[in-house]
Amino acid sequence: MSFQQGLSGLNAATKNLDIIGNNVANANTVGFKAATAEFADVFASSVGGDKTQVGIGTSITAVKTNFAQGNVNVSNNPLDLAINGQGFFRLDTKGVISYTRNGQYTLDKDGYMVNSKGDNLTGYAAGPSGVVDTASFAKLRVSKAQVPAAATSKGDVSVNLNAQRPILSAATFDPSDPSTYSDATSLSVFDSLGNEHTLSLYFLKSAASTWDVFAAGDGAQIGAGSAGTLVFAADGALDTAASTFPAVVNVPSSPGAGGPIAVNVDFADTTQFGNAFSVNQLTQDGYTSGGVAGYSVSPDGTMVARYTNGQTRQQGQVVLANFKNPGGLTQLGSNLWVETAASGQPLPGPPGSSDLGVLQSGALENSNVDLTAALVEMITAQRVYQANAQTIKSQDEVLQTMLNMK
Repeated sequence: MSFQQGLSGLNAATKNLDIIGNNVANANTVGFKAATAEFADVFASSVGGDKTQVGIGTSITAVKTNFAQGNVNVSNNPLDLAINGQGFFRLDTKGVISYTRNGQYTLDKDGYMVNSKGDNLTGYAAGPSGVVDTASFAKLRVSKAQVPAAATSKGDVSVNLNAQRPILSAATFDPSDPSTYSDATSLSVFDSLGNEHTLSLYFLKSAASTWDVFAAGDGAQIGAGSAGTLVFAADGALDTAASTFPAVVNVPSSPGAGGPIAVNVDFADTTQFGNAFSVNQLTQDGYTSGGVAGYSVSPDGTMVARYTNGQTRQQGQVVLANFKNPGGLTQLGSNLWVETAASGQPLPGPPGSSDLGVLQSGALENSNVDLTAALVEMITAQRVYQANAQTIKSQDEVLQTMLNMK
């Protein structure tokens, strides 16, 4: 029986060394999860429960995967993704769904996010307007198309007008003569072709707490008189009922742009205090066309493209999946797992929802192999192998002694 015990020990130690060796070999594999062997003793069948029965060896009952978090290191690729917490990336390989913790992704020639094997990362796709559709899964794709220009339709202006300015005559206003107005500022606006124009605003104090606002487009005055009037209350706040703003200012556009740019100018946050003129805010909603300048992925998986015109667009959202029993997944190699009856069905969701982890863009999760511990385990497994071999050798010497007896 000692031969069988020793032989089972040799087989188990060999399998354990295989497992440890595989862990060591994948110490630098992104997203790799270490495995450990689970042993059990073996007894021959007996009738009546013989309490003096001796076991006949050992066996490996399971190879258990350790899904503990690996260390996260920063990379130079914004499309590299690391999961901080539970969950797996969902991949589509010609209709076959698999799962991985390896977040090394690039864009293929068609703009799809793929791993080194060409497997497609899946999630929720975004429509042309950037709205994410959560109704179904899709292969994630980053559009490389330019963002078209958008004409300015609204401008928000917030300034402080100096209450101590002298009263001037609106009849003498001349945009080229600073002495004919109190203060001025300007903001850029865009026509439908994305051409940039300058909307200048001139403030002229025409009466106590009353200011006429004149406008000019690219230096040329718009209209014969003022574009509107600002009236302030005793506390310096704008009297919206007495003022004529918001008002539409028609800024001349470039040829072929379809007419003037109708800008609805709003001075809602403008004040009149006894301080120097100051500009607090100038915003408008138009922009020129722009090409893709870069990409990023937020912690909740939202993929955003940045454009040269300063705009951003959602390109989709990465979806993670978790399982009730991740240990029940079957490995396919290449850091891939597939679901089984033992793992249960996948539980998908955006990163950060339910028990799913969050994403870190421009980072990768390293293998969770503890190389120092693995080397110690390797020494122990080697000693176990030697000890079992010694058991067989000792039994052989006992048999040899019996054969030599006369």
